[in-house]
Amino acid sequence: MSIAEILLSPDFLFVVLRVTTPILFATLAVTIAARSGVFNIAIEGIMLIAALVGVIFSAKLQNPWIGLLAALVAGGAIGLLLGVLVLRLKTDAILAGVAINLMASGGTIFLLYLVSGDRGVSSSLKSLSLPNIAIPVIEQIPFLGTVLSRHNILTYLVFIMVVIVHLMLYKTPLGLKIRSVGENPHAAESVGINVHKIQYIALAMSGVLAAFGGAFLSMGYLSWFTNGMTAGRGYIGLAANAMGGSTPIGGLIVSLIFGIADAMANVFQTGASLPYELVQMIPYITTIAGLAVYSLNRKKRQERIINK
Repeated sequence: MSIAEILLSPDFLFVVLRVTTPILFATLAVTIAARSGVFNIAIEGIMLIAALVGVIFSAKLQNPWIGLLAALVAGGAIGLLLGVLVLRLKTDAILAGVAINLMASGGTIFLLYLVSGDRGVSSSLKSLSLPNIAIPVIEQIPFLGTVLSRHNILTYLVFIMVVIVHLMLYKTPLGLKIRSVGENPHAAESVGINVHKIQYIALAMSGVLAAFGGAFLSMGYLSWFTNGMTAGRGYIGLAANAMGGSTPIGGLIVSLIFGIADAMANVFQTGASLPYELVQMIPYITTIAGLAVYSLNRKKRQERIINK
């Protein structure tokens, strides 16, 4: 089978949805935080911590749902920690996010060793995976059934979350407050909105969404934790949010593009005679190219506005 046939096959499209899942969770997490006026660069670290916490609780209690819940609690807690650092202690948001990412990178290895004695991979923890769901009617449809059915439950959830986050931001009082605080905190405060309270809520929600992405990696995409398993997906989520205009729908579209690039890397790794290192670079090269195009277009729009 040629590369072109592989890229147009239902199996490839199935993989696209699968690998897009953690990127899209990260993108939605960044979107909510960004709309509140706080740039959450700690998404990568939150995902990594949630991935490990999910595996530990799933293995110790032999229940994947408790593992997922523990991961979400950890993600929300890290989001609130970022809020304390930025809003209460007045730490620079970028520096605070980088610190959390560095803490997660080394801290997860240390915590895994304390809990299980493993170094880098949770081989001794018999963790459980979240279930895959077969959609009864769609599963019987040729091509479409292969693409859409039998995904992990979190893959279906992330696309539902796009709708939920969109409705929350644009159709609810909380969403209006989040956007108001992000656009003009002083004006929001003048009409009685507690700016820091709304930002804490947004950061907690951002942490929970990022935790979903981390839990998917260790309890859906794989069934174990390994050091650095997020592989930059949190940072790709930052890029997807910027290119998508900090909107859930725009983030969805850009995340799918990055998901296609990631899936292509998997295909070329097995189906093309290309160096392994070059193939692994495809998602990151796509991210850099996308950001370059986005920056150029943004600069041109600003120049047109100035010229007018």
